[in-house]
Amino acid sequence: MTSPQQAHVLAGLIGSGIGSSHSPLLHQREADRQGIRLLYTIIDSDAYGLTADDLPGLLRWAGKLGYRGLNVTYPFKQQIVRHLDQLSAEARTLGAVNTVVFADGATCGYNTDAVGFARNFDRNFPAAPRDQVVQLGAGGAGSAVAHAMLTLGAGHLTLVDVDTAKAHRLAALLAGEFSDDRIAVGAHADLTGLLAGADGVINTTPIGMAHHPGSPVAPGDLRKDMWVADIVYRPADTALLQAARAAGAPTLPGAGMSVYQAVAAFEHFTGVPADAATMLADSEELLRSGR
Repeated sequence: MTSPQQAHVLAGLIGSGIGSSHSPLLHQREADRQGIRLLYTIIDSDAYGLTADDLPGLLRWAGKLGYRGLNVTYPFKQQIVRHLDQLSAEARTLGAVNTVVFADGATCGYNTDAVGFARNFDRNFPAAPRDQVVQLGAGGAGSAVAHAMLTLGAGHLTLVDVDTAKAHRLAALLAGEFSDDRIAVGAHADLTGLLAGADGVINTTPIGMAHHPGSPVAPGDLRKDMWVADIVYRPADTALLQAARAAGAPTLPGAGMSVYQAVAAFEHFTGVPADAATMLADSEELLRSGR
């Protein structure tokens, strides 16, 4: 964590297809309210032709250029872990990092996605049934969401990923902290049957983003007596959420998770707490305006 006396902060976001992210404005508006001079840049790997092989060089140059921190998103959350000097306990457990802080010549990785999802779920679905939950995706964001969902009391969580080996790795990791009879891996081909008995489904894949359009769930598999959560927030109203509403299902958009993880990241970058309610209002305004 940085000192609140340091009032000039350079931060950024590294990821694929992130040109429309509203992270810069969320962080900069909160910094303005706090009297902090903050510049938040976008490092779109698609625009610059960057791959996972470029992560060590990116971290080295960000440190030299005076960055206080970086947010990390798809597809680098797991790939960046091995290039960091230190990891928080949660990041080490999840094997995924979405926030990197530069301090005293070292890089430290944190994961604020888990708390971001948990706070958003608690705020909007406090009484939602969660005996049987299906999660789509077992990547960097998926590991955080799965951990959060089990912490929130999911009785049984089934992980479904087109990369079955990745889903099994995440299930084994979570079994080290939670009872292994609460976690299972399902085949993508069996998704219809899995959803038929589910209280809720969570999409943690990039399907639904502007660069990955579509829905990971067939509309016919959605029911009014199940809840549907999506962690994609741009667009705010994904194809999955639209289909869920059409089926009469309660929906949880991804914007709240995005804001709550940013609240935690802001404190790591600046050393001062952020106002979550105001940042939620900022996010709603930005999404309405299409910025």
